[in-house]
Amino acid sequence: MSHAEAPVAVLRGAVALVNGFPLLSGVDLEVAPATLTVLFGANGAGKTSLLRLLGGLIGLSTGEASVLGVDLARGDRRLLRRRVGWLGHEGSFYDDLTVAENLTFAARALERPTHDLDVVLARMGLQSRRDTTTKQLSAGQRRRLGLAWLVLRRPELWLLDEPYASLDDEGRTFFDELLGEVVAHGATVLVSAHDPLRSPTLRPRTLLMAGGRVIEDRP
Repeated sequence: MSHAEAPVAVLRGAVALVNGFPLLSGVDLEVAPATLTVLFGANGAGKTSLLRLLGGLIGLSTGEASVLGVDLARGDRRLLRRRVGWLGHEGSFYDDLTVAENLTFAARALERPTHDLDVVLARMGLQSRRDTTTKQLSAGQRRRLGLAWLVLRRPELWLLDEPYASLDDEGRTFFDELLGEVVAHGATVLVSAHDPLRSPTLRPRTLLMAGGRVIEDRP
């Protein structure tokens, strides 16, 4: 396998413990670049924990894991987090700042350009909310704001935890289209979800999780 084709992530018997409790209990996984992977499973199956491990947000207890060439056991996870985009259930924006101010502040903190901010807002359907404070946004609009930040950042690896939450049918269709664009431009995406993706043009790899490990893999 050439360097260009190297996996984005490789896990071998990956275990993650928090206060002695196994959030992940031996995950074996290899993720190819520019692919879309969807994680299914009941609450507590380990979906969110796997995404957090891949993003360097929790530590590896035993086993082997590398993401974007960073060894999660010995490497600097802070460097990894700069290359990964995370969208969780709760956004990390300031309620009293406007949509534009939040994105500008976040971009400057990571030394990212903001020249295409208005283009991104228009693509996310947020241009009319540019000068609206975040606390005035609906749940679906806050979700779109989180996506706008990822589009502005252009991370190599997108980790999306239940991104369809709070989205209506129009929002879900929009999000499916966005995922297709992101993968087509070379990024790798992992999504946790309860329901299958609706778009017939998306053909993701599907992983079923239970008990903190992958129990079924459908390429």
